[in-house]
Amino acid sequence: MALVSTNIKLDPALKQDAQELFDNLGLSLSAAVNLFLRQAVREQAIPFRVGLSAYNEETLKAIQDARQGRNVSRTFDTVEEMFEALDAETEI
Repeated sequence: MALVSTNIKLDPALKQDAQELFDNLGLSLSAAVNLFLRQAVREQAIPFRVGLSAYNEETLKAIQDARQGRNVSRTFDTVEEMFEALDAETEI
């Protein structure tokens, strides 16, 4: 199969970052673009979600905190143990 050249315009910093990433993955920029295009054709769609974040700032912060183990409650071995702790917190 004969190959064709295609020119695309990229932000220089984006191109550099992408090349570094793909180098680390063992891919050239050209191979990565071909991979993207083949997957798009196969799926007849952009092969990843495109859209705005479904989460507000408070939710994003909570997700980040949970991933880093900050501001999380203790763990429980059973549901009963959790309810006992909740009941103890609400008793005055």
